[in-house]
Amino acid sequence: MFEGQSILVTGGTGSFGKKFVETVLTEHNPQRCLVFSRDELKQSEMRQMPVFRDDSRLRFFIGDVRDGARLRRAFDGVDFVVHAAALKQVPACEYNPFEAIKTNVLGAQNIIEAAIDCDVERVIALSTDKACNPTNLYGATKLCSDKLFVAGNAYVGHKPTRFSVVRYGNVIGSRGSVIPFFLRHRKKGRLPITHPEMTRFWITLERGVQFVIDSLRRMKGGEVFVPKIPSMNIVDLARSIGPDCELEFVGIRSGEKVHEVMISEHDARNTLEMNNYYVIAPQFPWWGRNGEWARREGEEVESHFRYSSDTNEQWLTPAEIRQIVSRFQSLGSGGQVA
Repeated sequence: MFEGQSILVTGGTGSFGKKFVETVLTEHNPQRCLVFSRDELKQSEMRQMPVFRDDSRLRFFIGDVRDGARLRRAFDGVDFVVHAAALKQVPACEYNPFEAIKTNVLGAQNIIEAAIDCDVERVIALSTDKACNPTNLYGATKLCSDKLFVAGNAYVGHKPTRFSVVRYGNVIGSRGSVIPFFLRHRKKGRLPITHPEMTRFWITLERGVQFVIDSLRRMKGGEVFVPKIPSMNIVDLARSIGPDCELEFVGIRSGEKVHEVMISEHDARNTLEMNNYYVIAPQFPWWGRNGEWARREGEEVESHFRYSSDTNEQWLTPAEIRQIVSRFQSLGSGGQVA
């Protein structure tokens, strides 16, 4: 699908963006791959990475998703857009709500309008489990973003542009991950835990990138794609990282949940189950025709279905957790699982 095409990634210097760009350039053959982000230092550092240094297909754009005019300039001649730029830290969004809305909500609107104006073929936006039944501002802004991208398909008119969303849980080893946090605190002999029963969905960076690529291939517009991924109890992770450490229960932070949900009971009536993922179908009359592939391959879930990290059928075993931690340790506490 990417053969000879132009692909742009917003937030392309982040953990996902770098892995996505690397995968597309090494395993596919695009005409060009554009990185759109705000930080010139991160762009310079990314450009010097051995995997990117001599690749003439790679382009870098300084810009902010808040700037619609700059997005239109960057989207000129682009076929596919992966929207990964966002303000993602829950405490930061709680303390800076106006900034979170400008980037995560108004930025999403700018992406949609620029993509339609520039005849981009497909746009897929990265979401989060926190967008389902949100209890914090970050989750609320991402829910707004998801709604905008789904509804964006109703705005395209005669244009070819289509929008869809990918929603998944915590990325193992990404920036801000709890793993490097625990590794740093292990030296003190004490690991802070918010709640002993807390569970989270977990996905590797590689699988997250591949799921986005697969979703770009299969999307017809308006779908929210949710992968089937394992859960992990935060206490199990802490004990794998610091088996001799004391666990200090510090209480749940503002806006934090004990368990995360990726598909609520309210979305169940529109959800189709595939072999290794779910599709939350849009309520567009035309999708019933375009979405025949999904109804042919999938099955409707039960009316009370709920995809939650505490009732998940897949769980990481202690051995799998230790393997993940060992991979991360081999890169150093500030590294990323590649």
